[in-house]
Amino acid sequence: MIGIEKVKIADIPCLIVEDNEVKNKPLPMITYFHGFTSAKEHNLPIAFLLAEEGYRVILPDSMLHGEREKNTTFIKKQLAFWDIVMQNVADLQTIHQYFQGKQLIKDDLFGVAGTSMGGITTSASLVKYPWIRVAAVLMGSPKLLDFAKVIIEEYEKTDHPPLPEEKIKTLLNDLESIDLAKHMNRLKERPLLFWHGDKDPVVPFEHSYTFYQAARDMYKDKKQIHFIKEVGRDHKVSRFAILETVKWFKKHLR
Repeated sequence: MIGIEKVKIADIPCLIVEDNEVKNKPLPMITYFHGFTSAKEHNLPIAFLLAEEGYRVILPDSMLHGEREKNTTFIKKQLAFWDIVMQNVADLQTIHQYFQGKQLIKDDLFGVAGTSMGGITTSASLVKYPWIRVAAVLMGSPKLLDFAKVIIEEYEKTDHPPLPEEKIKTLLNDLESIDLAKHMNRLKERPLLFWHGDKDPVVPFEHSYTFYQAARDMYKDKKQIHFIKEVGRDHKVSRFAILETVKWFKKHLR
């Protein structure tokens, strides 16, 4: 039977989804990051399907989300978007170290995936952590600098107070270090799946697709990187995308 356990890893509220019969045994692991304004519980359907395939799945709450929300206004959350992504990347290392310390990661099989902001987190994490074996990016941009510029341009069209130039410069400098498009060589043939709807009005479809086209040229084994375009789909993950993500991990994280 698949069980759900609510835990705190350091100060990160998480759900652990796994088969109760192998609760304290080493398993291949996947951390799945939710999207902006979402929370860990919203990804239970995919976590359940992955757990049925023998994975231990960790669903963390991002900073200012879920149990970490702290009554933050939407605009403050928007302004903190990239801080949240960078904290997610740091949280992933905390999660990995926690389970590694308990010797619960079977054969170092550790995967990462995420939706939207979670997909952006996944892309950034691939730059930082060579111990990630397999990844999946669902409607997220691997081009952090380009997406940050899109967000800044949209923000500047509003009547909100302008962002200080120095703050923008510092942000772009920070993002350059975790922009997968700028560090494509860090992929090193690791299996990477992209799914994106071609009518996405939030995260540009072109970001992930043009990245995939460039990255695919670097892969010797083209089967290790795959892009699924869902025609007519907007910024909402389909059941088809969920099932394809499960298939991807089942194939590659073994």
